[in-house]
Amino acid sequence: MQVDVIIPAFNEQNSIGSVITAIPKDLVRDIVVVDNNSSDETSINAKNAGATVLSETSQGYGYACLKGISHAKQKEQQPDVVVFMDADYSDFPEEITLLLNKIWNGADMVIGNRVKKKREKGSMTIPQAFGNWLACWLMRILYGYRYHDLGPFRAIKFEKLLAMDMQDQTYGWTVEMQLKALKNKLKIEQVDVSYRKRIGKSKISGTIKGTVLAGYKIITTIFKYK
Repeated sequence: MQVDVIIPAFNEQNSIGSVITAIPKDLVRDIVVVDNNSSDETSINAKNAGATVLSETSQGYGYACLKGISHAKQKEQQPDVVVFMDADYSDFPEEITLLLNKIWNGADMVIGNRVKKKREKGSMTIPQAFGNWLACWLMRILYGYRYHDLGPFRAIKFEKLLAMDMQDQTYGWTVEMQLKALKNKLKIEQVDVSYRKRIGKSKISGTIKGTVLAGYKIITTIFKYK
């Protein structure tokens, strides 16, 4: 099974090398870092760590993910599975096996749940944790499925991802994928993963503006697909 990793990155020069180094190379064919218009040395450090580096100048998490997907589509042999993870070293890349084991056992998509018992203290802000809970609660009420997290660390079969025709270009990317997985009747699994304080300051949860905009986009996306 061919596995590619896609890592959206914006000004993560201090963490991207650690992320790439921690990914088990025996399980992954290609590590693709999508530099989302960084002004620092994110691209250089990613290349030095052995990643394939793409450039996406349109700002937005979704833009970066779509760039990575487009790159995978153009390969002579497309990946069987794509894994998404963050570039800030808050995820534990070595736990990719937890997600892939679920795929190998028949799951179409696996979400890594940042459960409290496996989270480092302070790794999620109070507004971030509340917004995450609210979004999952709304999806349970409106769609009848209990997600526990909107975690960015996730794996999905590539053919299923392509069938979703993902559109969101910014903060609604993760929730759009989870909602379309329900609508497309995918076999969804969830697995508890570890989570630590990120390196550097978050561009979303680290600012009031980012928190508000992300929360608004996530909530509106949940109602959009109902």
